[in-house]
Amino acid sequence: MKLDILAIGSHPDDVELSCSGTLAKEIDRGKKVGILDLTRGELGTRGTAETRDKEAAEAARILGVKIRHNLEFSDGFFENNVSHQLEIIKILRKYRPEIVLCNAINDRHIDHGKGSKLVSDACFLSGLRKIETICEKNNQSAWRPKHVYHYIQWKNLTPDIVVDISGYMDKKMDSVRAYKTQFFDNESKEPVTPISSDNFFDSITYRARDLGRLIGTEHAEGFTVERYPAVDSIFDLI
Repeated sequence: MKLDILAIGSHPDDVELSCSGTLAKEIDRGKKVGILDLTRGELGTRGTAETRDKEAAEAARILGVKIRHNLEFSDGFFENNVSHQLEIIKILRKYRPEIVLCNAINDRHIDHGKGSKLVSDACFLSGLRKIETICEKNNQSAWRPKHVYHYIQWKNLTPDIVVDISGYMDKKMDSVRAYKTQFFDNESKEPVTPISSDNFFDSITYRARDLGRLIGTEHAEGFTVERYPAVDSIFDLI
């Protein structure tokens, strides 16, 4: 299956928290979208890898993505090296996405910045035909996504592009709520974390509203880019 968009996160829930409104909007427009998680989030303070697996599957169902895959890299300790790059290249060449969305270039969690650079490097290397990969016993041909965009996470980075997600905020938040052990299990006896607070949950909506305010819409999500965004006409800009 060829994908239009592949959204990649270092942990299950990265994508939902950061760019699921954009995904929901494009899925509604008929685009084929997939999610790739690099780790199972096994070092998370709350819940387990097994509960994360179930929550990620439910979030994928809510959004309506075509595929969701987990590479099971080591949470907290994966590296930007040949072995990790090749595993991502295999996925890129298998699904051949036009656009890749990935982690913030700089963030509170060390895996986010690492994941951002790892995916960006893999996207470039995937286009080199002399790098040979095999997936499901088949030789793969080179493929490089046309665009790599980095979503925004904990830190309030200044976006280069902003996507109007008005009308899709409810679905975004429903996908986030799928991770109930991380955010909403008030009866949990596990420690309170920065992301389990009401303040964090409210910040998701506030950021979307604030970015929407700045572009004259109800809600929006922001991204940073690796090269200048181009338009055919100045009138293509809202």
